[in-house]
Amino acid sequence: MRIHKLAKDLGMDSKDLVEKLKDLNFPVKNHMSSVDEETAEIIKHEIEDLNKKQIEENVLLVDFPITIKDLSVKLNLKPSELLAALLKEGKFFTINQRIDEETAKVIAYKYKVNLRKKPTQEEKILTQESKNTKKRAPIVTLMGHIDHGKTSILDYIRKSRIAEKETGGITQHIGAYQVQLKKGSITFLDTPGHETFTAMRSRGADVTDIVVIVVAADEGVKPQTVEAIDHARASGAEIIVAINKIDKANANIDMVKQQLSKFELVPEDWGGKTSTVNVSAQTGQGIDELLDLIILHADVLELKADYERPAIGVVIEAKLSKGKGAMASVLVKEGILKIGDWCICGTFSGKIKAMHDDSGARCQQAVPAFPVEILGLNGVPNPGEQLLVAPNEKSAKDIVAKRKYEEEKRKIMPTAHFKLEDLFSKAKEGQIKQLKIILKADVGGTLEAVEESLKKISSKEVELVITHKGVGAINSSDVLLAEVTDSLIVGFKVAIDAQVRELARTKGIEMRSYQIVYELIDDVTAAFEGLLAPQIKRTFVGRATIKTVFKLSKSGIIAGCLVDKGKIIRNIPCQLFRGTEVIHKGKINTLKRFKEEVKEVLEGFECGIGIGYDKIQEGDVIDAFSEEVITRRLK
Repeated sequence: MRIHKLAKDLGMDSKDLVEKLKDLNFPVKNHMSSVDEETAEIIKHEIEDLNKKQIEENVLLVDFPITIKDLSVKLNLKPSELLAALLKEGKFFTINQRIDEETAKVIAYKYKVNLRKKPTQEEKILTQESKNTKKRAPIVTLMGHIDHGKTSILDYIRKSRIAEKETGGITQHIGAYQVQLKKGSITFLDTPGHETFTAMRSRGADVTDIVVIVVAADEGVKPQTVEAIDHARASGAEIIVAINKIDKANANIDMVKQQLSKFELVPEDWGGKTSTVNVSAQTGQGIDELLDLIILHADVLELKADYERPAIGVVIEAKLSKGKGAMASVLVKEGILKIGDWCICGTFSGKIKAMHDDSGARCQQAVPAFPVEILGLNGVPNPGEQLLVAPNEKSAKDIVAKRKYEEEKRKIMPTAHFKLEDLFSKAKEGQIKQLKIILKADVGGTLEAVEESLKKISSKEVELVITHKGVGAINSSDVLLAEVTDSLIVGFKVAIDAQVRELARTKGIEMRSYQIVYELIDDVTAAFEGLLAPQIKRTFVGRATIKTVFKLSKSGIIAGCLVDKGKIIRNIPCQLFRGTEVIHKGKINTLKRFKEEVKEVLEGFECGIGIGYDKIQEGDVIDAFSEEVITRRLK
């Protein structure tokens, strides 16, 4: 094949192709040089790969959506040229028509340009990074049932590790504090419980590295303990169990470990993977062992942070002070927060005027995993809000203005989570392979019965995940957990008060309450049937044997065939057999009788078939078939 002919097939100028081939070390002199068929194929693949690489590297940043006029300017074309080229492809646009990101990218790719969305100011701040990552302290949250000793353990650690070093004692409470040990530092989040923990996560604040589940040795696992376990597990944090109140006469450590095992928290000394430690917040027994265990887990996690990028933090608590204005307790995640930094937090901004550490002392800066209280924001943010350091005042105010606009839109159109009615369509698009459910029932026996019935619906292809189960009314904690895990809430004979319903509505969470168990099972079964991958039913249509092979200038490689059985129909799927081996799968792209394109050819007639494959041979067989998608029902 001549190089100039190969250039035409590739849609290139022959001189450009010669130059590229010389760069790729192909032995060609000029556009009249010849290459054999195999070399031509290699050249095609090499040039296609080279073109793809060049396009990928030819990046152009734009804002979407974009008008045809603006796109033509970006592509160095006249608008009339671009419109004419699109018209030839059967695409009708006007010069001022705004097109979406996907359409614009497809158009630009044909002109060897890789369009990408221009990052926002906020994205630029978030994506800044350096290679200066260093070790940081672990961030730990204690959770568990009320009165099981979370606060007592934290108080003991605080008094023994901080108060003794501060002459004035603890002067203020900022929702977090850091303790210094010989082996390293630990930052504790002093939050009220799992509900606050998950509320922070719902705002994107995955702050905690390690969760310590506190269980009283005299009472064992309680409903709130189960909630805490499920919330901690959903966060992906490491879990350590502290068995508290071991100093009590009726303490039963083995009972607690037995109960924990039912929730897949099998203690290490029982052959499991969960670290447990026996403690007493009253006597201090086991507290040092707990701290050592946290440091050990932190070492395994290899926790690091970027110290050079603009600071990012998370609000732990916030309040309005009469004399000082808005005060926010912030835990720094990345970078170093300094006095004078311009910050954005939720829909508020401001310049940091002052910072205090957890003992009330003034400080000039805060490193990753260090908690501080800051002054200077022009409003009180919510716990869990992210704090960003902006380059300057203008940048900070611009980002806040955009956030306010987005927030107004969210109020009108709340975030949509999973709906049972949408599961089938989402499954067809390949978006879902799990159905997550939070299950609540009126009594324990009913809860177990409903759970067992739901488990029977499960299949090999779709996993039913019960994110959390419990006895009693559906509460705000369930809604928050559903938000961060994208779960449905299903209740059986349980109450839902108006406040919880409103919270679910604003967050776009679907709740369903049932009085008849069969209705509950039927609805979930229907959702599962939508989740199942559809079955493809193939029906044989026809078979043709290839008698000869020839090439047409417009249609490419065509197989001259005899239809042996059934009929061959244009645009249906096919397989190419060589002996018993399938060597190509595709569809009937071209079907000709003599020189005319036809829709079908019956048994006993000759025809020309094109399947988009150029290595067909005489004696190969083409099998054509139809495909039907069948939605399967659970047996």
